[in-house]
Amino acid sequence: MRFWYQSVTREGSFPKYRATLQRLIDAAAGPNFSVDVHGIRRQGGTGDQYRYLAFLETIEILENVHRAQEEGYDAFLIGNLFDPGLREAREIADIPVISLGETVLQTAETMGETLGFVSINKKFEPRLWDVINRRRLSDKVSKISSMQVPSMAELEAAGSSTDATDALLQRFIRAADETVDAGAEVVIAAGGVVMAIVADQGIHKTSKGAPIINGVAALIQQGKAAVSLRNLMQGSYTSPILSFAKPSDNETIGFRKAYGQRVYPGVKGE
Repeated sequence: MRFWYQSVTREGSFPKYRATLQRLIDAAAGPNFSVDVHGIRRQGGTGDQYRYLAFLETIEILENVHRAQEEGYDAFLIGNLFDPGLREAREIADIPVISLGETVLQTAETMGETLGFVSINKKFEPRLWDVINRRRLSDKVSKISSMQVPSMAELEAAGSSTDATDALLQRFIRAADETVDAGAEVVIAAGGVVMAIVADQGIHKTSKGAPIINGVAALIQQGKAAVSLRNLMQGSYTSPILSFAKPSDNETIGFRKAYGQRVYPGVKGE
């Protein structure tokens, strides 16, 4: 079984994070699973807290959905808490598309009734609320605490220096405790890099025992479950009607004249 894991960090940047991410993925995948991690290559991959920059990156993510299908992957995993391109990807994919934000929130609901989030900084929080509100979970959020990390460059340093990692973890633990004091039963690191560092350092619960979800492991396990379920359902998984419906063959012929031959690769259009 092969998974395409789409990181939204820039290819070649955050090398220590990529090594951390690979360790977590390998531990979660186990034997007989191949997970290939891909970053953003063409442009971006450093500022997804900004909606405009995230939009530019999403085009490449959707192009990679095409590639994953053509290359025979069994599932496409979007390793970003903001779920970039998730609904659009499901409209073009014939394989399961699973995303970090959706998976983490679904899983957290099975672990406790109230949720606490530790954001990287305040700029991340509006996009975080987008994900929370889409899942209709705003009434379960006890608190969002900010780590007040000023830039992604500081996160990169945290992945490459022991002192910087320790300082980042201290910030995270303080913010996580704040959410528990406000009533959170489960804590979510609301940033993929921080989530990976926290899990890799073996920090899985707060001082009061509230679980801190390992989102990378949850995403891999959800991907495995989705592929297994699709096989048990004889290939049926993503609904082909309404929200994720593809255009008809005749419509696709016209669309390809306007948008290019690469649109809707799962439709014959002939």
